[in-house]
Amino acid sequence: MRILYINHYAGSPKHGMEFRPYYLAREWTRSGHQVKIIAADQSHIRRTSPDLGSAEYLDDVIDGVQYRWLRTPAYNGNGIGRVINMVAFIKKLYFESKKIAGTFNPDLVIASSTYPLDIWPAQRIAKAAGARLVFEVHDLWPLTPVELGGMSRWHPFVVMLQVAENYAYRHADVIVSILPKIGDYLRERGHAIDNLHIVPNGIDPAEWHGDPAIRPGEAENLVTALRASGRSIIGYAGGHGVSNALGNLLEVAKIMRNEKVVFVLVGDGSEKLSLQQRCSAENIDNVVFVDSVPKSQIPRLIGSFDIAYIGWRRHSLYRFGVSPNKLMDYMMASRPIVHAVIAGNDLVSETKCGKTVFSENPVAAVDAIRNLLAETQESRSAMGKNGRDFVLRNLTYPVLAARFLEACH
Repeated sequence: MRILYINHYAGSPKHGMEFRPYYLAREWTRSGHQVKIIAADQSHIRRTSPDLGSAEYLDDVIDGVQYRWLRTPAYNGNGIGRVINMVAFIKKLYFESKKIAGTFNPDLVIASSTYPLDIWPAQRIAKAAGARLVFEVHDLWPLTPVELGGMSRWHPFVVMLQVAENYAYRHADVIVSILPKIGDYLRERGHAIDNLHIVPNGIDPAEWHGDPAIRPGEAENLVTALRASGRSIIGYAGGHGVSNALGNLLEVAKIMRNEKVVFVLVGDGSEKLSLQQRCSAENIDNVVFVDSVPKSQIPRLIGSFDIAYIGWRRHSLYRFGVSPNKLMDYMMASRPIVHAVIAGNDLVSETKCGKTVFSENPVAAVDAIRNLLAETQESRSAMGKNGRDFVLRNLTYPVLAARFLEACH
C-alpha cells in the first residue's frame, strides 16, 4: 500500500517533535508499505528545521520513510505568524495536490495536521488518486483555541476552522483519533461515529531496551546526587507550558519544603522562566529545574525518579479524553505515578499504576505523594509493573500502527 501522511508538524529523531507520524510511518514501512510524509519546514515544536537552501521543497528519506518538506514562513509562538505559516502550507499543498497524486499515486491519504485545514488538499489528492481519505484528530480544533485559548467562536479564523472540521467529519472515509471519548463530541455535533476508531499515542519499545554504552547525562547525575542526600525524587519530564499546570506542582513543593523530598522538573517551554522566578520570589527551595535532555537519556532519567508526576489544568475540554506521551514514558519506566486530572479517561486509575487526584488541588497531590512514599518498595514496584505491562501489551507503535491500518480497510 502507498500511504501519504500529511502532518504540518511531523518530526523525526533528526529534527525533534512531533514523533507520532514518524513512528507510525516507520512501522508501516517495515511492514512493506511505501510511506511519504508531507510536512512544513517551519514548526514551533521541532528542535531543528530541515535545510531547504533556496529550494521550495526538500525530499528526504529517514529510516526508510520518505519526507517532503515544504517551504513556509518562519514564525514564533501562537500568534498571527503561526496562522500565516498554516495558510502558506495549505495553499502550497493544495496547488501541488494533483501533481502529488500523479507522482506518488497513494492508496491512502491521511490528513493529520492538528488543525483541520489540511482536509481540503488531502481530499483533492485522494480524489485524484482514487484513494481512501483518513482524518486523524489530535487536539480538537477549533474547540481548543476557543476553550483553552479564549478566542471568540466568531473570530474569522475560528469560523474557518469550524467549516474545515465539519467538512472533514462529513467527507472522510475513516476518522482516527487519539482521544478516547471523542465519540461524545461527534455525537454532540450531529456526526455519525460508525467510521470512528481510537488509536492513542504510544512508545517505541526499542528505545527502552537500554544501551550500556550511553553514559549517564548531567540530569541523571544530578538526581543521583540528590538521592544520595537522603531525599526522595518527585520528577516531571515534559513541556513547561500553560496546559501542563506546573504552578500547581510548585504549590505542592511549597507545602512539602520541610520534608525529605525534592522536585525535579525536566524540560523547556513558555512558562519555564516564570516558574523559576516564582520559586525564587517565594523561596521554594526544593525545586530543581533541568533543561531538556536527549531522547536517548529519557528512559534512565525517568527511571531514577521515585515518583513521576503529571498534571493538567481543570478544564472541560478534557472531557473528551487525554493521551499524553509523557504518561506513556512514565509507565514504561515502571514508575508509580501521581496524576492530577479531571478527564474523560485516566490510564493511571485504569491500570492501577499510581494515584489519581483532582487537577489543581495541591493538598490532594501532597497526600498522594506522601501515601506513595509510605508504601513499601514492593508495592510501588508492583504499581510500576502494572503500567509497563499495560503499555507493552497495548501501546507500542508496532501494535498501534497495525491497529491504524486495520481501521482504514
